[in-house]
Amino acid sequence: MAITSKPQRAGFPLTLELTGVKLPKRSWVKISQVRTLSVQRVGRKIGQVSPEELDQLIERLNEIVGA
Repeated sequence: MAITSKPQRAGFPLTLELTGVKLPKRSWVKISQVRTLSVQRVGRKIGQVSPEELDQLIERLNEIVGA
């Protein structure tokens, strides 16, 4: 899912503010923007979401896709 540091107008369930990750700026996950990346494009790890935030992301993605 795409991550942005620009404040989001779209709210639940399309975005989730990341609070448990130490990022340089306040950041949001754009849940409606699912991406695939090749292994070559993946850079260094900058953070990791908590199990609770991961559960929230999956729950909101399921709401969007109707699962």
